[in-house]
Amino acid sequence: MEKKFIDITEIHTPELFKQVSEYTDVLIDEATTNGSLDEQAANNEYTREIGRVGRMCADYESMYMKFERVKFKSPLVVSIEKEMEKRHIKQRQTAVLLDVKESTFSQIMTGKRAVSMRMAKRLYKELNIDPGLILEFS
Repeated sequence: MEKKFIDITEIHTPELFKQVSEYTDVLIDEATTNGSLDEQAANNEYTREIGRVGRMCADYESMYMKFERVKFKSPLVVSIEKEMEKRHIKQRQTAVLLDVKESTFSQIMTGKRAVSMRMAKRLYKELNIDPGLILEFS
């Protein structure tokens, strides 16, 4: 294995970041091919070098790159939406069905408000939402 970028400890430019990232990819490919990554807790020249350059890349990314947070919907919200779609009802109609203010239901659907025990019972009774799903994601 030919080590590169031995004389640097930090990455400050996009060009250098690209070069070090490509070098990291090459190292991972080589280590995978020759079996150096076969053991989960492997400690060898490849894992140490990948760790060294990987930390530099991670530091650069955290200092100079903006990443948007990945947003995902709760499986409970997805389940409620599917039931609404199946019944061809909108959020306002669902709020009426559940006997809750539309704003409260909206907050539940966006994750800004937790599901109360009262609401959990209504979700089960009125929308037939799986109780296990309600318990796990409330």
